[in-house]
Amino acid sequence: MSRVPTAPPPLEPGSRIAVVAPSRPIDESKLDRACSRLRETFDLDPVVFETARREWEWLSDNPRARAEDVMDAFEDPEIDGIIATTGGDDQIRVLNYLDPERLTANPTRFYGYSDNDNLRLYLWNQGIVSYGATLHPTLTVDPEIHPYVERYLRRAFFDDSLGVVEQTTEWTDEWFDFDTEEPREWRDNPGRTWYGDERVSGTLWGGCFSIVKWHLQTDRYLPEMDELDGSILALETSEDVPLPREVRYTLRTMGERGLLERFDGLVVGRPQTYSPGLEWEPPGDYGEQLREAVLSVLSEYNPDATAVFDVEFGHAAPSVPLPLGARATLDPSAEKVRVA
Repeated sequence: MSRVPTAPPPLEPGSRIAVVAPSRPIDESKLDRACSRLRETFDLDPVVFETARREWEWLSDNPRARAEDVMDAFEDPEIDGIIATTGGDDQIRVLNYLDPERLTANPTRFYGYSDNDNLRLYLWNQGIVSYGATLHPTLTVDPEIHPYVERYLRRAFFDDSLGVVEQTTEWTDEWFDFDTEEPREWRDNPGRTWYGDERVSGTLWGGCFSIVKWHLQTDRYLPEMDELDGSILALETSEDVPLPREVRYTLRTMGERGLLERFDGLVVGRPQTYSPGLEWEPPGDYGEQLREAVLSVLSEYNPDATAVFDVEFGHAAPSVPLPLGARATLDPSAEKVRVA
């Protein structure tokens, strides 16, 4: 039977929001900029916890301390929300030090994505909805917060649901240059691609493809398979820009273990296609290749599922803070994605 996590209460203007670094830290200038935007744009009071001030070398050596900071933030009655500084590549090391009772005793809205999807999948198992945003890049890039980002982040902070995830008119996967502060080049949104014609609703599970893959490989933090029955799988491929065949292979293994068929729907984020230092050159039709790879597996293992591609969540901008654990509805006839 599908589990339905509960969303912690929304924040209010003036609420205190803890800033923690369960993955990596960010430099002082980015931290200051993001905290200023929390205050000035959203009227929130950021409280910077110890890990957010630490250097990466210390955080790397102290996964237990990172877990402790998160739990302290959950337990603090003065804290109404918690936001991660940024992502990284090792947060799965932190999960072993978490005490689920300390998290569930005081459910609090947690915001993070990318490497923080480790913690978000852990929270899913504890019945806690969490939201996909971080200080960096969500609140640091661009000369001003993109109106689309602000609209949905405001809902994630203060509302009970995101509502309809509207299509943005423009998108980009360019890196923002903090030295020049030059605006990024935005492209017209080509729209979404739908597969299947059945309207489906279910609890969102998944997140960053790399993190989902780690959880499949370790098999330590996966829910019982029947808890995913009727859920909706959310996937986005991050700045790793994995080869489409790698995505296909991973989904195929999910199919072989009887996991892929549990989901009634699939939401795939618009893929990021650029990252500094990327070891291969993604082709211009990377998004199409990715879609074909996913559909080739879905058609074999779960042909009745409804899927939608190029939805605004993940690492390409602008992005909505898609909440894992919330109930989503995919409506192909109306071409709408709604998140309750």
